[in-house]
Amino acid sequence: MPSPPLRLAALFLCLAAAAADSPYRFFNWNVTYGTISPLGVPQQGILINGQFPGPEIYSVTNDNIIVNVFNSLNEPFLIHWNGVQNRRNSYEDGVIGTTCPIPPGRNFTYILQMKDQIGSFFYFPSLAMHKAAGGFGGIRIMSRPLIPVPFDPPADDFTLLIGDWYKNNHTILRRLLDRGKKLPFPHGVLINGRGPGATAFTVNQGKTYRLRICNVGLQNSLNFRIQGHKMKVVEIEGTHTLQISYSSLDIHLGQCMSVLITADQPPRNYYVVASTRFTSQVLTNAAFLKYSSSNTPASGPLPGGPTTQIDWSLNQARSLRTNLTASGPRPNPQGSYHYGMIKTVKTIRLASSAGQVNGKQRYALNSVSFVAPDTPMKLADYFKIDGVFRVGSISEAPRGVGIYTDTSVLGADYRTFIEIVFENYENIMQSYHLAGYSFWVVGMDGGQWSSSSRNQYNLRDAVSRCTVQVYPRSWSAIYIALDNVGMWNLRSEFWARQYLGQQTYLRVYTASTSLRDEYPIPKNARLCGRARGRHTRPI
Repeated sequence: MPSPPLRLAALFLCLAAAAADSPYRFFNWNVTYGTISPLGVPQQGILINGQFPGPEIYSVTNDNIIVNVFNSLNEPFLIHWNGVQNRRNSYEDGVIGTTCPIPPGRNFTYILQMKDQIGSFFYFPSLAMHKAAGGFGGIRIMSRPLIPVPFDPPADDFTLLIGDWYKNNHTILRRLLDRGKKLPFPHGVLINGRGPGATAFTVNQGKTYRLRICNVGLQNSLNFRIQGHKMKVVEIEGTHTLQISYSSLDIHLGQCMSVLITADQPPRNYYVVASTRFTSQVLTNAAFLKYSSSNTPASGPLPGGPTTQIDWSLNQARSLRTNLTASGPRPNPQGSYHYGMIKTVKTIRLASSAGQVNGKQRYALNSVSFVAPDTPMKLADYFKIDGVFRVGSISEAPRGVGIYTDTSVLGADYRTFIEIVFENYENIMQSYHLAGYSFWVVGMDGGQWSSSSRNQYNLRDAVSRCTVQVYPRSWSAIYIALDNVGMWNLRSEFWARQYLGQQTYLRVYTASTSLRDEYPIPKNARLCGRARGRHTRPI
C-alpha cells in the first residue's frame, strides 16, 4: 500500500536542493469509511488510519512533509491543506482546480513544505461533501528553536477542532444539493469529533496551556468559552497577536486561533462550551476542563455567550491586532513589512449572491456560479490545453446581473499588491478563504463599501491570516502581496455554498520559467481529463 522508500525518495528529489537543510517527516495514511456516532446516531464517517478526527500533523517551520494517502473509499478523494501556503507549488493544494482526484484503490503522495510558516491550521477532504463525514485533522507548525516566541512555553498544547455537524450521511447531504435543494439546519456541534459531555482536557493547578481552536464546520460561526477562565489570544493563522484576554471568542468558518489559559481557579471541573452564532436556534456542545487534583464535577449553568449580536462580534474582530515586535517564522519583527505604505495596483470587488439556475439552487460571486471543468485548471495551464478555462471569466466588480455558471478564474500578475473587497448584500454570515496566501484584513464594517471606506482601514497592525469573515449586509477588505505563483482557490467556507458555486480561482502569473518563481509539475502528479496521456517530466 505505501510506496517503497526508494520510490518516495525519487518523488521529492526535485525539491531537495531547495530544502536541503530542512528535515523530512513521513506520514502514511489509509482513508476508509467507518461507522461513527458523534451525536448518538450511527452514520458513515471518513477515517484516516482508523481515526476520527484524523491524525495531527506536527511540524516545524520549513519542514518537508511527505504524506502518502491511499484512497480506500469507493469514490475519488482529495485532501486540502487549509492554510498551508504550498509555496511555488499549487499542484499540491488538493482542490479540484489544481489536483486530479485520487481514484478508489489508488494512492497519491503529497509533497509539502511548511515554508516560512508558523501557526495553527487544519486539513480536510475537499471533494463532494466528504467534509461532512470527517477526514479532517489539525496541523501545527512550531517555530524553529532559535526563533523567539512572545510567550513562555506552555505546560501542554491542545488542538480543538470544533464545528457544526449533521446526523445525515454525507451522501444524503450531497444528493440534496445535487437536486437543487438547500441544506437543513445542522443537528449539533462537535468538539474533536465528539458530542456533548464526551471530551475532557486535563490541566494542573497553576499551569498555563495553549489551545489551538479551529472551526472545521460546514455553515455556522461558533462562539467558544471556558467557564471561569479568561482566554488570551496569542496567534491567529500564523500571526502572533497582541495578547488580549477575552471571556468568549467568535471563531468563524475555516478560522483558527491559539489562546493561552491558566489553571488559576479552585480545583474542579469546568465547562468548555462551543455554540452556534447568529442563529435563532442555538446548538451547544459542552466539554470539560478537568483539574488533575480534583474529581469535583462541573456545576452551575453553562457559561452564557452571545447569540445574534453582530456589533459585539465586529468589535471583537477589530480588536485583534498583530504583535509588531514579535518574530514570525524568521527572526525579524512581524511589523517589519510595512503593508500600509504600499500602493495597490488594483481592486477586486467580490459580491456574493444566491438564486436559481435552471430551477436549482446555486450560489455565486459577481453573478458567476463556479462549475469545475473536466481537467484541473493548473494542469491545463501547464500543458497549454485550450478550452478548459479563461482568465477574466469573472468580472472584477459586481455586475448586478442574474446568476449564470462558468469556470471562473481571476487573473493577477506575480509580485503585485492588490486589494480585494468582499461585499455581502445578504442577511447571513459569510466566510472566505484564499489558498496559497496570508493577507492583511485591513477593514470591515456594515453597509456598502465605497472608496471612502479606505479612510477607516487599519494600515499599521492588521492581522495577516488566510480566512476572513464578512458580516451580514457588510463588507471586509484585505490587502495581498502576490508573491506565490500558481492557481489558487478563493472560496466560501460555507460548504454547501462552495459546492454549489460560490468560489473562484486566482491565477497569479509570471512569464518566468525559473524554479525560483515556481516549481515544475511534480513527477508523480496524476493526470486526468484532457491532460491524460501527457507526460510530467523526467526526475
